[in-house]
Amino acid sequence: MINFESKNKWQIRLATLSIFLLGLAAGAFALNAYNLWRGAAKQPTKQERYQEAFSQLNLTEPQKIEVQKIVAEIRENVQQVRQESEPRMQGIRARNDARLQSVLTAEQWTKFQELRESIRQSEK
Repeated sequence: MINFESKNKWQIRLATLSIFLLGLAAGAFALNAYNLWRGAAKQPTKQERYQEAFSQLNLTEPQKIEVQKIVAEIRENVQQVRQESEPRMQGIRARNDARLQSVLTAEQWTKFQELRESIRQSEK
């Protein structure tokens, strides 16, 4: 009877230690996964990278003002070009979609549309 109680105590201790170690490992894994996810989500935007580049140039105040004006003009010009070219791009996409749809089966076309949407979502 004494041996049985001693054996049970050791089993309980071992089970408790195992649960603790599994929890510790799960916590470390979760923390690592969170840091990877957070790091991937915190990638600087192109605009932030350019701001950082300009900040490293040690610009004078007049230069900063001129650079800001130039960057604002560039942004406006790019937006204008995108707006002007968007109808043309939509036409190109529609023609390409029609060509792809003529080659693919209905099932393949549906799957392709789903895959393309997931690719577009991952780019955002």
